[in-house]
Amino acid sequence: MAITEAALRALEQQVLWAALALGIAFGAIAQRSHFCTMGAIADVVNTGDWSRVRMWALAVGVAIIGFNTMVALGWIRAADTIYAAPALLWLSLALGGALFGFGMVLASGCGSKTLVRIGGGNLKALVVFVVLGLSALATMRGATALLRVATVDQLQWTLSAGQDLPTLAAALGGSAARRAAVLGALVGGALVAWAMARREGRSAEVLIGGFGIGGVVVALWWVSGVMGHVDEHPATLEEAFLATNSRRLESFSFVAPLGYVIEGLMYTSDASRRLTLGMVLVPGVVIGSAAVALAGRSFRWEGFRGVEDTANHLVGAVLMGVGGVTALGCTVGQGLSGLSTLSLGSFIAVAGIVAGAWGALRWQVWRLERTA
Repeated sequence: MAITEAALRALEQQVLWAALALGIAFGAIAQRSHFCTMGAIADVVNTGDWSRVRMWALAVGVAIIGFNTMVALGWIRAADTIYAAPALLWLSLALGGALFGFGMVLASGCGSKTLVRIGGGNLKALVVFVVLGLSALATMRGATALLRVATVDQLQWTLSAGQDLPTLAAALGGSAARRAAVLGALVGGALVAWAMARREGRSAEVLIGGFGIGGVVVALWWVSGVMGHVDEHPATLEEAFLATNSRRLESFSFVAPLGYVIEGLMYTSDASRRLTLGMVLVPGVVIGSAAVALAGRSFRWEGFRGVEDTANHLVGAVLMGVGGVTALGCTVGQGLSGLSTLSLGSFIAVAGIVAGAWGALRWQVWRLERTA
Protein backbone atom coordinates (compact mmCIF):
# COMPACT_ATOMS: atom_id res chain seq x y z
CA MET A 1 0.00 0.00 0.00
CA ALA A 2 1.35 3.46 -0.93
CA ILE A 3 2.33 5.75 1.92
CA THR A 4 0.35 8.96 2.39
CA GLU A 5 1.86 12.45 2.48
CA ALA A 6 1.02 12.82 6.19
CA ALA A 7 2.62 9.50 7.04
CA LEU A 8 5.65 10.44 4.94
CA ARG A 9 6.16 13.68 6.86
CA ALA A 10 5.80 11.86 10.18
CA LEU A 11 8.32 9.23 9.11
CA GLU A 12 10.78 11.92 7.97
CA GLN A 13 10.54 13.57 11.40
CA GLN A 14 11.29 10.23 13.06
CA VAL A 15 14.36 9.81 10.86
CA LEU A 16 15.61 13.28 11.78
CA TRP A 17 15.08 12.75 15.52
CA ALA A 18 16.86 9.39 15.35
CA ALA A 19 19.76 11.00 13.47
CA LEU A 20 19.99 13.77 16.06
CA ALA A 21 20.13 11.20 18.86
CA LEU A 22 22.90 9.29 17.08
CA GLY A 23 24.78 12.54 16.46
CA ILE A 24 24.64 13.30 20.19
CA ALA A 25 25.88 9.78 20.92
CA PHE A 26 28.75 10.20 18.43
CA GLY A 27 29.83 13.49 20.02
CA ALA A 28 29.66 12.09 23.54
CA ILE A 29 31.65 8.97 22.64
CA ALA A 30 34.26 10.91 20.68
CA GLN A 31 34.74 13.38 23.54
CA ARG A 32 34.93 10.63 26.16
CA SER A 33 37.31 8.35 24.23
CA HIS A 34 39.35 11.05 22.39
CA PHE A 35 38.47 9.35 19.10
CA CYS A 36 40.37 11.19 16.36
CA THR A 37 41.90 9.86 13.14
CA MET A 38 44.35 12.75 12.87
CA GLY A 39 45.36 12.24 16.48
CA ALA A 40 45.83 8.53 15.86
CA ILE A 41 48.20 9.16 12.95
CA ALA A 42 50.05 11.85 14.93
CA ASP A 43 50.48 9.46 17.88
CA VAL A 44 52.20 6.91 15.63
CA VAL A 45 54.41 9.44 13.83
CA ASN A 46 55.41 11.43 16.91
CA THR A 47 55.50 8.89 19.75
CA GLY A 48 54.99 5.43 18.26
CA ASP A 49 51.74 4.96 20.20
CA TRP A 50 49.27 2.76 18.28
CA SER A 51 46.38 2.89 20.79
CA ARG A 52 44.16 5.28 18.85
CA VAL A 53 44.95 3.55 15.55
CA ARG A 54 43.64 0.37 17.14
CA MET A 55 40.55 2.29 18.29
CA TRP A 56 39.98 3.49 14.73
CA ALA A 57 40.55 0.00 13.30
CA LEU A 58 38.08 -1.43 15.82
CA ALA A 59 35.45 1.14 14.79
CA VAL A 60 36.00 0.36 11.09
CA GLY A 61 35.80 -3.38 11.75
CA VAL A 62 32.53 -3.04 13.65
CA ALA A 63 31.09 -0.80 10.91
CA ILE A 64 32.11 -3.27 8.16
CA ILE A 65 30.58 -6.23 9.98
CA GLY A 66 27.38 -4.33 10.77
CA PHE A 67 26.84 -2.89 7.30
CA ASN A 68 27.52 -6.13 5.44
CA THR A 69 25.39 -8.15 7.84
CA MET A 70 22.47 -5.90 6.90
CA VAL A 71 23.34 -6.36 3.21
CA ALA A 72 23.34 -10.14 3.69
CA LEU A 73 19.93 -9.94 5.37
CA GLY A 74 18.57 -8.00 2.42
CA TRP A 75 17.85 -4.85 4.44
CA ILE A 76 20.14 -2.47 2.50
CA ARG A 77 22.37 -2.44 -0.60
CA ALA A 78 25.80 -0.90 -1.11
CA ALA A 79 24.63 0.14 -4.58
CA ASP A 80 22.24 2.63 -2.94
CA THR A 81 25.15 4.62 -1.44
CA ILE A 82 27.41 7.16 -3.13
CA TYR A 83 30.43 5.00 -2.31
CA ALA A 84 29.62 2.02 -4.55
CA ALA A 85 28.75 3.87 -7.77
CA PRO A 86 30.13 2.42 -11.02
CA ALA A 87 32.32 5.48 -11.65
CA LEU A 88 35.61 5.15 -9.76
CA LEU A 89 37.05 8.68 -9.60
CA TRP A 90 40.49 7.44 -8.64
CA LEU A 91 42.42 10.70 -9.05
CA SER A 92 39.76 12.79 -7.30
CA LEU A 93 39.71 10.35 -4.41
CA ALA A 94 43.49 10.17 -4.05
CA LEU A 95 44.20 13.89 -4.49
CA GLY A 96 41.17 15.03 -2.51
CA GLY A 97 42.09 12.65 0.29
CA ALA A 98 45.66 13.96 0.38
CA LEU A 99 44.45 17.57 0.54
CA PHE A 100 42.04 16.70 3.32
CA GLY A 101 44.70 14.80 5.27
CA PHE A 102 47.21 17.65 5.05
CA GLY A 103 44.52 20.18 5.98
CA MET A 104 43.27 18.33 9.03
CA VAL A 105 46.76 18.39 10.55
CA LEU A 106 47.02 22.15 10.03
CA ALA A 107 43.52 22.65 11.47
CA SER A 108 44.13 20.38 14.49
CA GLY A 109 41.52 17.82 13.49
CA CYS A 110 39.07 16.66 10.84
CA GLY A 111 35.45 17.75 10.44
CA SER A 112 34.09 15.53 13.20
CA LYS A 113 36.91 16.51 15.58
CA THR A 114 36.19 20.17 14.79
CA LEU A 115 32.60 19.71 16.02
CA VAL A 116 33.80 17.80 19.09
CA ARG A 117 36.27 20.61 19.89
CA ILE A 118 33.52 23.23 19.51
CA GLY A 119 31.56 21.30 22.12
CA GLY A 120 34.59 21.51 24.40
CA GLY A 121 34.77 25.30 24.10
CA ASN A 122 37.36 25.68 21.34
CA LEU A 123 36.76 28.92 19.44
CA LYS A 124 39.43 28.07 16.87
CA ALA A 125 37.33 25.09 15.85
CA LEU A 126 34.34 27.39 15.33
CA VAL A 127 36.34 29.40 12.78
CA VAL A 128 37.46 26.16 11.11
CA PHE A 129 33.83 25.04 10.91
CA VAL A 130 32.75 28.18 9.06
CA VAL A 131 35.68 28.21 6.61
CA LEU A 132 35.46 24.46 5.99
CA GLY A 133 31.72 24.73 5.32
CA LEU A 134 32.10 27.62 2.89
CA SER A 135 34.97 25.86 1.07
CA ALA A 136 32.86 22.70 0.80
CA LEU A 137 29.96 24.67 -0.71
CA ALA A 138 32.29 26.28 -3.24
CA THR A 139 33.66 22.87 -4.22
CA MET A 140 30.18 21.40 -4.59
CA ARG A 141 28.55 24.22 -6.56
CA GLY A 142 30.89 27.21 -6.86
CA ALA A 143 34.15 28.28 -8.48
CA THR A 144 36.17 25.37 -7.09
CA ALA A 145 33.51 22.97 -8.38
CA LEU A 146 34.12 24.12 -11.96
CA LEU A 147 37.83 23.46 -11.55
CA ARG A 148 37.20 20.04 -9.97
CA VAL A 149 34.81 18.89 -12.68
CA ALA A 150 37.06 20.13 -15.50
CA THR A 151 40.22 18.47 -14.16
CA VAL A 152 40.47 15.56 -11.71
CA ASP A 153 36.90 14.31 -12.15
CA GLN A 154 37.63 13.69 -15.82
CA LEU A 155 39.89 10.75 -14.97
CA GLN A 156 37.83 7.77 -13.91
CA TRP A 157 37.32 4.07 -14.39
CA THR A 158 33.85 2.67 -14.95
CA LEU A 159 32.97 -0.64 -13.30
CA SER A 160 29.66 -1.74 -14.74
CA ALA A 161 28.42 -3.60 -11.65
CA GLY A 162 29.70 -1.23 -8.97
CA GLN A 163 32.91 -0.73 -7.03
CA ASP A 164 32.17 -2.44 -3.71
CA LEU A 165 34.12 -5.68 -3.16
CA PRO A 166 31.08 -7.95 -2.61
CA THR A 167 29.57 -6.90 -5.94
CA LEU A 168 32.90 -7.33 -7.73
CA ALA A 169 33.35 -10.76 -6.11
CA ALA A 170 29.82 -11.76 -7.13
CA ALA A 171 30.90 -11.48 -10.76
CA LEU A 172 32.94 -14.65 -10.14
CA GLY A 173 29.85 -16.50 -8.91
CA GLY A 174 27.31 -16.33 -6.10
CA SER A 175 25.13 -13.47 -4.94
CA ALA A 176 26.38 -10.07 -3.75
CA ALA A 177 24.51 -10.58 -0.46
CA ARG A 178 26.33 -13.84 0.23
CA ARG A 179 29.65 -12.32 -0.73
CA ALA A 180 28.93 -9.39 1.60
CA ALA A 181 28.37 -11.76 4.51
CA VAL A 182 31.67 -13.55 3.88
CA LEU A 183 33.84 -10.53 3.06
CA GLY A 184 32.28 -8.43 5.83
CA ALA A 185 33.04 -11.12 8.40
CA LEU A 186 36.58 -11.69 7.09
CA VAL A 187 37.71 -8.07 6.66
CA GLY A 188 35.78 -6.68 9.63
CA GLY A 189 36.74 -9.61 11.84
CA ALA A 190 40.41 -9.25 10.93
CA LEU A 191 40.37 -5.55 11.88
CA VAL A 192 38.63 -6.26 15.18
CA ALA A 193 41.08 -9.07 15.96
CA TRP A 194 44.10 -6.90 15.13
CA ALA A 195 42.77 -3.98 17.17
CA MET A 196 42.31 -6.13 20.27
CA ALA A 197 45.40 -8.32 19.83
CA ARG A 198 47.50 -6.23 22.23
CA ARG A 199 46.67 -4.96 25.68
CA GLU A 200 46.64 -1.34 24.47
CA GLY A 201 43.75 -2.28 22.20
CA ARG A 202 41.68 -3.64 25.09
CA SER A 203 41.69 -0.55 27.31
CA ALA A 204 38.34 0.93 28.31
CA GLU A 205 38.95 4.03 26.20
CA VAL A 206 39.73 2.04 23.05
CA LEU A 207 36.76 -0.28 23.53
CA ILE A 208 34.36 2.60 24.15
CA GLY A 209 35.60 4.54 21.14
CA GLY A 210 35.87 1.55 18.80
CA PHE A 211 32.62 -0.24 19.55
CA GLY A 212 30.76 3.00 20.24
CA ILE A 213 31.70 4.91 17.07
CA GLY A 214 31.44 1.82 14.88
CA GLY A 215 28.06 1.04 16.42
CA VAL A 216 26.52 4.46 15.77
CA VAL A 217 27.73 4.37 12.15
CA VAL A 218 25.90 1.05 11.69
CA ALA A 219 22.84 2.41 13.50
CA LEU A 220 22.64 5.41 11.16
CA TRP A 221 22.89 3.12 8.13
CA TRP A 222 19.82 1.32 9.54
CA VAL A 223 17.97 4.59 10.20
CA SER A 224 18.62 5.83 6.67
CA GLY A 225 18.25 2.53 4.82
CA VAL A 226 15.53 0.73 6.75
CA MET A 227 13.55 3.23 8.82
CA GLY A 228 13.80 6.00 6.22
CA HIS A 229 13.38 3.81 3.14
CA VAL A 230 10.20 4.17 1.08
CA ASP A 231 9.50 1.73 -1.76
CA GLU A 232 7.34 4.25 -3.63
CA HIS A 233 7.41 7.97 -2.89
CA PRO A 234 3.93 9.46 -3.50
CA ALA A 235 5.36 12.44 -5.41
CA THR A 236 7.75 10.55 -7.70
CA LEU A 237 6.42 6.97 -7.53
CA GLU A 238 10.04 5.90 -7.12
CA GLU A 239 12.11 4.38 -4.33
CA ALA A 240 13.31 7.02 -1.85
CA PHE A 241 15.53 7.50 1.21
CA LEU A 242 13.98 10.20 3.35
CA ALA A 243 15.77 13.30 4.67
CA THR A 244 19.08 12.74 2.85
CA ASN A 245 20.90 15.35 0.78
CA SER A 246 22.02 12.84 -1.83
CA ARG A 247 18.57 11.19 -1.86
CA ARG A 248 20.48 7.96 -1.37
CA LEU A 249 21.40 5.78 1.58
CA GLU A 250 23.64 7.78 3.98
CA SER A 251 25.54 7.51 7.25
CA PHE A 252 27.97 9.82 9.09
CA SER A 253 30.04 12.32 7.12
CA PHE A 254 31.33 15.76 8.11
CA VAL A 255 32.30 17.87 5.11
CA ALA A 256 29.29 18.57 2.90
CA PRO A 257 26.87 18.60 5.89
CA LEU A 258 28.82 21.50 7.44
CA GLY A 259 28.27 23.44 4.23
CA TYR A 260 24.58 22.51 4.18
CA VAL A 261 24.18 23.83 7.75
CA ILE A 262 25.70 27.20 6.79
CA GLU A 263 23.54 27.33 3.68
CA GLY A 264 20.46 26.45 5.72
CA LEU A 265 21.13 29.24 8.20
CA MET A 266 21.50 31.71 5.33
CA TYR A 267 18.32 30.65 3.50
CA THR A 268 16.03 29.55 6.34
CA SER A 269 13.06 31.45 4.90
CA ASP A 270 13.29 29.53 1.60
CA ALA A 271 10.40 27.06 1.84
CA SER A 272 11.98 24.79 -0.79
CA ARG A 273 14.89 23.97 1.51
CA ARG A 274 14.53 21.12 3.96
CA LEU A 275 16.28 19.79 7.02
CA THR A 276 18.29 16.66 6.29
CA LEU A 277 19.89 13.81 8.18
CA GLY A 278 23.42 15.13 7.65
CA MET A 279 22.47 18.59 8.86
CA VAL A 280 21.03 17.45 12.20
CA LEU A 281 24.17 15.41 12.89
CA VAL A 282 26.19 18.64 13.14
CA PRO A 283 24.47 20.17 16.21
CA GLY A 284 24.03 16.66 17.60
CA VAL A 285 27.79 16.07 17.77
CA VAL A 286 28.37 19.47 19.38
CA ILE A 287 25.65 18.83 22.00
CA GLY A 288 27.00 15.37 22.86
CA SER A 289 30.56 16.61 23.13
CA ALA A 290 29.57 19.61 25.25
CA ALA A 291 27.55 17.43 27.63
CA VAL A 292 30.52 15.15 28.31
CA ALA A 293 32.98 18.06 28.53
CA LEU A 294 30.80 19.90 31.04
CA ALA A 295 30.12 16.76 33.08
CA GLY A 296 33.81 15.93 33.18
CA ARG A 297 34.81 19.55 33.86
CA SER A 298 37.08 19.60 30.82
CA PHE A 299 35.16 22.39 29.05
CA ARG A 300 37.34 25.47 28.58
CA TRP A 301 37.45 28.38 26.18
CA GLU A 302 40.40 28.38 23.82
CA GLY A 303 41.42 30.87 21.13
CA PHE A 304 44.21 31.35 18.61
CA ARG A 305 47.76 31.71 19.93
CA GLY A 306 48.88 34.12 17.23
CA VAL A 307 49.04 34.93 13.53
CA GLU A 308 50.75 31.70 12.49
CA ASP A 309 48.28 29.57 14.44
CA THR A 310 45.39 31.45 12.81
CA ALA A 311 46.87 31.07 9.32
CA ASN A 312 47.46 27.33 9.77
CA HIS A 313 43.85 26.74 10.83
CA LEU A 314 42.43 28.85 7.99
CA VAL A 315 44.52 27.11 5.33
CA GLY A 316 43.76 23.73 6.86
CA ALA A 317 40.03 24.43 6.84
CA VAL A 318 40.10 25.39 3.14
CA LEU A 319 42.08 22.26 2.25
CA MET A 320 39.60 20.10 4.17
CA GLY A 321 36.60 21.69 2.47
CA VAL A 322 38.05 21.36 -1.03
CA GLY A 323 39.67 17.97 -0.43
CA GLY A 324 36.73 16.45 1.41
CA VAL A 325 34.25 17.21 -1.36
CA THR A 326 36.70 16.12 -4.06
CA ALA A 327 37.29 12.82 -2.23
CA LEU A 328 33.55 12.35 -1.54
CA GLY A 329 34.13 12.28 2.20
CA CYS A 330 36.38 12.73 5.20
CA THR A 331 37.99 10.50 7.82
CA VAL A 332 34.46 9.57 8.90
CA GLY A 333 32.58 9.82 5.59
CA GLN A 334 35.13 7.72 3.71
CA GLY A 335 37.12 6.30 6.64
CA LEU A 336 34.14 4.77 8.45
CA SER A 337 30.93 5.01 6.42
CA GLY A 338 32.68 4.46 3.08
CA LEU A 339 34.97 1.66 4.24
CA SER A 340 32.02 -0.12 5.83
CA THR A 341 30.65 -0.67 2.29
CA LEU A 342 34.00 -2.19 1.23
CA SER A 343 34.19 0.31 -1.62
CA LEU A 344 37.40 0.46 -3.66
CA GLY A 345 37.08 4.25 -3.82
CA SER A 346 36.98 4.49 -0.04
CA PHE A 347 40.24 2.56 0.28
CA ILE A 348 41.85 4.96 -2.21
CA ALA A 349 40.49 8.04 -0.39
CA VAL A 350 41.63 6.80 3.02
CA ALA A 351 45.10 6.02 1.66
CA GLY A 352 45.24 9.60 0.37
CA ILE A 353 44.12 11.00 3.72
CA VAL A 354 46.76 9.03 5.63
CA ALA A 355 49.48 10.05 3.15
CA GLY A 356 48.46 13.71 3.34
CA ALA A 357 48.39 13.68 7.15
CA TRP A 358 51.76 11.93 7.35
CA GLY A 359 53.23 14.52 4.96
CA ALA A 360 51.87 17.41 7.03
CA LEU A 361 53.20 15.93 10.27
CA ARG A 362 56.66 15.39 8.77
CA TRP A 363 56.57 18.97 7.41
CA GLN A 364 55.78 20.28 10.90
CA VAL A 365 58.66 18.31 12.38
CA TRP A 366 60.99 19.66 9.66
CA ARG A 367 59.94 23.21 10.44
CA LEU A 368 60.53 22.75 14.16
CA GLU A 369 63.95 21.23 13.57
CA ARG A 370 64.85 24.04 11.17
CA THR A 371 63.77 26.67 13.70
CA ALA A 372 65.74 24.97 16.49
